[in-house]
Amino acid sequence: MQSTVNYLWHTDDLLGQGATASVYKARNKKSGELVAVKVFNTASYLRPREVQVREFEVLRKLNHQNIVKLFAVEETGASRQKVLVMEYCSSGSLLSVLESPENAFGLPEEEFLVVLRCVVAGMNHLRENGIVHRDIKPGNIMRLLGEEGQSIYKLTDFGAARELDDDEKFISVYGTEEYLHPDMYERAVLRKPQQKAFGVTVDLWSIGVTLYHAATGSLPFVPFGGPRRNKEIMYRITTEKPAGAIAGTQRGLQSQLVPILANVLEVEQAKCWGFDQFFAETSDILQRAVVHVFSLPQAALHHVYIHAHNTVAIFLEAVYKQTNVAPQHQEYLFEGHLCVLEPNLSAQHIAHTTASSPLTLFSMASETPKGLAFRDPALDIPKFVPKVDLQADYNTAKGAMGAGYQALRLARALLAGQELMLRGLHWFVEMLQATCRRTLEVTRTSLLFLSSSLGPESDKADDGADAVRAVQEEEVFPRGRNGLRHGRAPVKQLQRRGAAGSATLLL
Repeated sequence: MQSTVNYLWHTDDLLGQGATASVYKARNKKSGELVAVKVFNTASYLRPREVQVREFEVLRKLNHQNIVKLFAVEETGASRQKVLVMEYCSSGSLLSVLESPENAFGLPEEEFLVVLRCVVAGMNHLRENGIVHRDIKPGNIMRLLGEEGQSIYKLTDFGAARELDDDEKFISVYGTEEYLHPDMYERAVLRKPQQKAFGVTVDLWSIGVTLYHAATGSLPFVPFGGPRRNKEIMYRITTEKPAGAIAGTQRGLQSQLVPILANVLEVEQAKCWGFDQFFAETSDILQRAVVHVFSLPQAALHHVYIHAHNTVAIFLEAVYKQTNVAPQHQEYLFEGHLCVLEPNLSAQHIAHTTASSPLTLFSMASETPKGLAFRDPALDIPKFVPKVDLQADYNTAKGAMGAGYQALRLARALLAGQELMLRGLHWFVEMLQATCRRTLEVTRTSLLFLSSSLGPESDKADDGADAVRAVQEEEVFPRGRNGLRHGRAPVKQLQRRGAAGSATLLL
């Protein structure tokens, strides 16, 4: 057991360990409140005095819900080691979340947006106070659950942090190699002598790698054998890649995110965005509302992100980019009713949707349905190596578990899609039937009116009504092997015919 004046902990309750300190779960001696204590080791005291106190000074300056709070600075009894008493985050770190097999292919979109919002807010507070972190990575982003069960992410570990204005530079090297800016990587990992100075944008590179890792479950730049086994190739990948190049399929949220990551993962600091532009672009994403659209031709659910002040025309264009259904051919159903979206209206008029209650999109164009497109999870199942290797076997088993969870996620998406597909087709057939009934009723009324006007010719008119009814039914539900697809397009045609029949009655 170890303790300070007000806090007590057991060395078995280790939360994390670094080169200069260890972090433990501790309790307040009086209240029993759980806290995290950072206990500095003897190696930490070999650093210059100003470096030793820098973390205390930085944390005292910060006060934000997305930054771990500092409660007190105390000392252990006998050894008089410095101890930082901080807020305890019970749900581990973002790294532990990403290490879970169900997130092997990235966080769910909703959870990723929570990470993005929290990291951006925390970093914005750092820059407002002129602080550069210098060691942004998933392991230094803690997670706890709010009162309503929502995730809250907080930046932590300010051992490498220091005050630095936008136009200032530093030459000391800190950080974790997978998340280091290439210029720092060259000097810290490859041990190549160079006298480059670094600015605040090195944090942007680390943020870009972290966000990519959270979105996809993997690092953006990985050489064969891994980044720690092939360091020279790792450096060449990051420095020789084309400007703006980044892996990732551009769909939904990713189409908004990829340009941001591409512009912060730039080696040349002159080409890299500054924090002002990064905050502006990420805020643009976070201020958008999501509209859930289920495409019947694709049998797929899409997330369309738009601003409330956008017009419906912008929404229709965004749907076109994801579904290839042109705006003039888009028709929507919502909760069983035809939903008419006027292009000039504000997007605020679009109904509130959820994943289980989306807008249902069908196309008025005679196109062949594209069907589902997904990657077979079996392709991601790794192979076990013949020789016994505990670490390799662990990684392989973890990869297999990740592929299993991906297959489960895909199966759930397919089942949900099947339900939405059946429901959408049911609504579509009901709409067709209602339109046909209205059109036939108008036609019948028109013929009755004509028969009363023609007198002796009424018998012929009755025969004509039967013929028209047969023709109408054959047009709406034509016979053939393709079944319902033949009766899909004429909704507007039937509406026009109904209007023409009404005009005949008025005459």
